[in-house]
Amino acid sequence: MAGPDDVPLVVLGPRAGQWRILAAVSTGGVLGGTARYGVEQMVPVRDDGFPWGTFAANTVGAFALGVLLVLILELWAARHYLRPFIAVGFLGSFTTFSTWMLQVYELADADRMGLAVGYLGFTVATGLVVTGLGLLLGRALVARRQRRTDSG
Repeated sequence: MAGPDDVPLVVLGPRAGQWRILAAVSTGGVLGGTARYGVEQMVPVRDDGFPWGTFAANTVGAFALGVLLVLILELWAARHYLRPFIAVGFLGSFTTFSTWMLQVYELADADRMGLAVGYLGFTVATGLVVTGLGLLLGRALVARRQRRTDSG
């Protein structure tokens, strides 16, 4: 049996040098959450009950994540704070799993099971497709830049 002396000390919070990454994620999160709030205000849930604002934010965010991760990893890798800022902070806050699931639950709870299941499946399918398209576009942009570099 392990005694209290066998328990490793757990240090909470960022280690030295991680504060800049935390600041990049936090700043991106504030901006992404604000942008998503704006989308929700511009595209509120209408009488048909389909949450178009959340669907739009998640779809745009999935596409942008596909494109930007390729560009960040292939072209801008030296910019250490870009991925935490964009991918984790901004797009992590702009897209929303929790609101999506809450809306699915609310639709089901309102006896709109068909719409709830349709929203669930349509969002997953669309997210996979647009992420793939984003990856393809990102790779095409990287290849185009590489051709320009090689020929110039």
